[in-house]
Amino acid sequence: MFRRKNSQSQQENGIAEQEVKVSELRAALGPLSGRSLKYCTDACLRRYLIARNWNVDKAKKMLEETLKWRATFKPEEICWDEVAHEGETGKVSRADFHDRSGRTVLILRPGKQNTTCAEDNIRHLVYLIENSILSLADGQEQMSWLIDFTGWGLSVNVPIKTARDCINILQNHYPERLAVALLYNPPRIFEAFWKIVKYFLDPLTFQKVKFVYPKKEESVELMKSFFDVDNLPNEFGGKGSLKYDHEEFSRLMVQDDVKTAKFWGLYEKPSHIASGHSGAQVAPEPTPLALPAS
Repeated sequence: MFRRKNSQSQQENGIAEQEVKVSELRAALGPLSGRSLKYCTDACLRRYLIARNWNVDKAKKMLEETLKWRATFKPEEICWDEVAHEGETGKVSRADFHDRSGRTVLILRPGKQNTTCAEDNIRHLVYLIENSILSLADGQEQMSWLIDFTGWGLSVNVPIKTARDCINILQNHYPERLAVALLYNPPRIFEAFWKIVKYFLDPLTFQKVKFVYPKKEESVELMKSFFDVDNLPNEFGGKGSLKYDHEEFSRLMVQDDVKTAKFWGLYEKPSHIASGHSGAQVAPEPTPLALPAS
């Protein structure tokens, strides 16, 4: 009984100390307004503190760099029609199922790489990261990544620099958003690529990368620990099916663009997919959306 109370007391003290750190970080950041204020929730500040081992000064520097990046890159303003051509093959998509913890799942299929423009590849990935975050259920902070290497080879591989830039964006501007990245059945030739890429990963991210081989029992059990096999597509050793329908996915993303605009208090852009990309109909002219209460 005493040990249980002592453990509970230590846990409560730890939470209290964390809340103090969050308050210190908020004070260190100074006054915020607009999108920066909306972005910097207590949960957000906590993620940056975790990424920097609860060091307020380091977390402040990291968060300020993110705010600068978001001010120039403007990830929340990317609309599906701008990146739809990148998604025609389904190389990155949000799954219609969740992991066992109820987290959003992002499916990456590098073997379906279809373009060579590094900037568009990055914008497409960032768009889907932002979309996945806004799709998280209440109380969820992280997403899971499933990476299918079917058809992957050096001929369809993204350049090292593009891979590095994507990793840097994920680590530096979306800290603690990744729960796990499951690399399913990568070919041997991937090892040479991985030997270079892994050095771009910080220790926290590196620990979240898991290699899965369907013929190894421990890999099968690992997949079962994260996913219900009835929902998991057979490409990842489950009983479900994975069929990417670009037209249907485009319709979902167009609907989500409206939700994104409302969330950020933006003027809604014309929510359409260019006819050259998906053939979806053009939505009505943009209308002003109310700004969220600050």
